[in-house]
Amino acid sequence: MSDTIIRVENLGKKYLIGQEGNYRYVALRDVITQGAKSLLKTLKNPQSRASRNTEEFWALKDVSFEVKQGEVVGIVGRNGAGKSTLLKILSRITEPTTGKIEINGRVASLLEVGTGFHPELTGRENIYLNGAILGMSREEIKRKFDEIVAFAEVEKFLDTPVKRYSSGMYVRLAFAVAAHLEPEILVVDEVLAVGDAAFQKKCLGKMGDVATQEGRTVLFVSHNMGAVNQLCQSAIWIETGQVKAIGEAKSITENYLISSYQGKSSQHFKIDNQKKGQVKSVRLINNQLEETSDFYCGNLVTVEITFVINQKVAGFHVACIVNNSQGYHLFSTADTDMNQELLNERQPGTYIVQVDLPTQVLNVGTYYIAIGLGIPGVEVFDRQDAVSFSLHDLGDFGTMKEGSRRAGLLLIQTDWKYREC
Repeated sequence: MSDTIIRVENLGKKYLIGQEGNYRYVALRDVITQGAKSLLKTLKNPQSRASRNTEEFWALKDVSFEVKQGEVVGIVGRNGAGKSTLLKILSRITEPTTGKIEINGRVASLLEVGTGFHPELTGRENIYLNGAILGMSREEIKRKFDEIVAFAEVEKFLDTPVKRYSSGMYVRLAFAVAAHLEPEILVVDEVLAVGDAAFQKKCLGKMGDVATQEGRTVLFVSHNMGAVNQLCQSAIWIETGQVKAIGEAKSITENYLISSYQGKSSQHFKIDNQKKGQVKSVRLINNQLEETSDFYCGNLVTVEITFVINQKVAGFHVACIVNNSQGYHLFSTADTDMNQELLNERQPGTYIVQVDLPTQVLNVGTYYIAIGLGIPGVEVFDRQDAVSFSLHDLGDFGTMKEGSRRAGLLLIQTDWKYREC
């Protein structure tokens, strides 16, 4: 008997994108009239419906892979690459356009905050509702109920409607239900970024236990390459809707990071006015105020961030996260470190901030910077993998030649003393 639990063959998902009209407001009678006209046109000419103002967009195309039972597989790729579409198809939320999928087991999915929750029901009621949706019996849910509540840390609010929960409480309870109700396959999207650092660590530990101790399969989508390397044995790299590479997690994540923003000294992002706030642009500058991605060890590396706030935000901060070439977080810093007053309400507007990174002790190599906007421990409402820089050696360490690299993450000069015996 095969131990393959997921088999995907030539999977494709097509959408028709475009606009049917340019109206800002349409009354119900206009919708009914327009619908009747469209139906008549379609009956007369079946090709006319999709021929105007629409185009085909393949979110996924010719995607094929296999996942073995008990494997923890990371799925990496840029925003818009097709990762979430793939998970929605695997979770039976949407149907594929082409190809086929074979899944041998029950799937529990956590694709966005509050998936499968009814806002008017309490936390207690939603545990039973979500368990039933996942195909669990009432007795099975009862057996796991106390573990779920303890893991989610929402005992005080268990009988409160979840519409009054913060996004962090939502995701804690949603993850606890998905992870504890014994699915054969656990599918987790980047939603864990909503939780605080302690809870994210707790979730990663639980997913590791689910795979190693309980023999279940985990599909994990994340922009945190360190978490992917820590948790996953293998990874799938998706780019523009297609599988670019499949292999060992560390190899895939390193190649992905190099490809994504090697030598990228600046980046601009599209603004979405529906978000509370968003990163507009990021750039790296040296001590001569020149934009660059190449620095020498010991040089000053300054990150300049332009961001937009669209509504008043209490407790707002902007954070800068530095990762190495394996995707591990080396350190992070936030504007609230030096000015706690920034935790008060930030007014709408466009802001520019600069931060000097303490890179004096970093070794030769390439480093990647992510920028996050949010409320500490509560919510991240924008996170962007932004820019990268390379550190080069000047040959100041005695016998070290220019371009060489010592072992280790840090480059530290120490004093050695000699005496005759």
